[in-house]
Amino acid sequence: MSTEEKGRDMNRFSKVAKTAAMIAALTLSMSGCGASSNGSGSKSSQDSYDKTAIITTNGSEPLNPLTPVQSVESGGAKVATQLFAGLVTYSSDGKPVLDAAESITPNDDSAEWTVKLKSGWTFTNGEKMTSDSFIDSWNYAAKLSNGLQAASYFSNIQGYSDSKDSDLTGVKKVDDLTFTVALNKPESDFLMRLGYVAFAPMPSVAFDDMKAYGEHPIGNGPYKMASDSAWHHDQKIELVANPDYKGIRQPKNGGITFNLYTSLNSAYADVQSDNLDILDTLPDSAIKSADTAFKGRNVNQAAAIFQSISIPYYLEHWSGEEGTLRRQAISYAINRDTIVQKIFNGTRTPATDFSSPVVDGYSKSLEGSDVLSYNADKAKELWAQANAISDYGDNTFYIAYNADGSHKAWVDAVCNSIKNTLGINAEGDPYPTFSASLEDRLGAKLKGATRAGWQADWPSLFNFLNENYRTGASSDLEGYSNSEFDKLIDEGAASTSSEDAIKKFQQAEEILLKDLPSVPLWYQNVNGVWSTKVSNVNFGWDSVPIYYEVTKSK
Repeated sequence: MSTEEKGRDMNRFSKVAKTAAMIAALTLSMSGCGASSNGSGSKSSQDSYDKTAIITTNGSEPLNPLTPVQSVESGGAKVATQLFAGLVTYSSDGKPVLDAAESITPNDDSAEWTVKLKSGWTFTNGEKMTSDSFIDSWNYAAKLSNGLQAASYFSNIQGYSDSKDSDLTGVKKVDDLTFTVALNKPESDFLMRLGYVAFAPMPSVAFDDMKAYGEHPIGNGPYKMASDSAWHHDQKIELVANPDYKGIRQPKNGGITFNLYTSLNSAYADVQSDNLDILDTLPDSAIKSADTAFKGRNVNQAAAIFQSISIPYYLEHWSGEEGTLRRQAISYAINRDTIVQKIFNGTRTPATDFSSPVVDGYSKSLEGSDVLSYNADKAKELWAQANAISDYGDNTFYIAYNADGSHKAWVDAVCNSIKNTLGINAEGDPYPTFSASLEDRLGAKLKGATRAGWQADWPSLFNFLNENYRTGASSDLEGYSNSEFDKLIDEGAASTSSEDAIKKFQQAEEILLKDLPSVPLWYQNVNGVWSTKVSNVNFGWDSVPIYYEVTKSK
């Protein structure tokens, strides 16, 4: 999902099994185990914590209603993943674990999958969770006229159409607890994506009035909305534990309150004074001192988060041969090593690809990756070649960013690096909130580049590439299209071994390194802290705190 790029703790996830059947077998073997991490916080016994305590944490105002199919940005997704449970969830290190599914079994070529649900599951309104719950929700998500960003996640299921309304004919009910999924082409890691919140089910009442439902969602996850008015817009979202949840994410606390901050400095002040339990992102001013100020109550570890700047193809000077030359020049003009050290105190790692060091398939040696190294002479040379095609004149190179996140310092540093290297005007273009900046991205209204990035939806190199750069993908907001890239992504997805898939995906990345629809900057670590009142504070593969594990002293 597009993200505020908030880093958290994650161990390197193990290699995907060589065949889909092996993946399924792995998942089945893990179906009875928990999804907890090894833990960055101290452990506490059942008798020492308050099972009814409400955990407070930071959040941002969701851009869309809180439905699984609309929570594709970090503000909404962080909440929605607590309200809904899908077929699969993930362990803290990125392994698939069955949740609502009893089994998920592929046929011989991984083109058709059979899903059996666990019995006895209900939504918080008492409605039974059945095959229809998933079938109806997936069809709603994929329907063209609903205009949902999540639609492309269902594009490989038979019946999907991006040109007309069409049912997912590949999803067929067998009985109340069994359905099959037929794909357009084999996909060996199809199971991996099923833990993403967009694939979670909704009850039948949702389809009566989706807007109203999104204000007070009824889910099947470990938490539920605390009241009919639990979403206090721009202030807080209140959740309480769901006593009817039957999955593996069993809460050890009484609920979560997401305080919707517009300033990280305010959030940091609150956690310092124990008025906030968990802060999952630090303001720039606190990065250097957090280890001392929160000794034993902080984390700085790798996460599945990639940060970049994206440059729309609809802007003058940024398409065709001229645009490619300018994109490469911009990339060479950014001194990533210096910025990472001076701004982030070493809590970021300069990018060498379009994924993350914690994802299988990450590489430091892709052909063309030298474009991600600072080279002033090369940058000037390429910029001059672009000017020979069409003079850039005195235009300013803007980088849009949301001022409610910790971005100003690095955006200013990137702009200064570009300005000093190329001799052009470059400056940040602040928006008051993440939602405001995203609205202009969605509406193709940007006047320059934009802060961008990716927080993985599921632990796969495919997820980083397909959802951002494939033609028409949900997060291809700047209009990139390359048929050779699309072909390699398709071939990788259809591979029967992880090795073959990764080889194709890396070839696709090498195309991106030439075209640079986005300019990779760095990979983000988790930088979080927590109060003296909580224990068992761990962070998952998806860079989000594992809220259900957190305990609070009596």
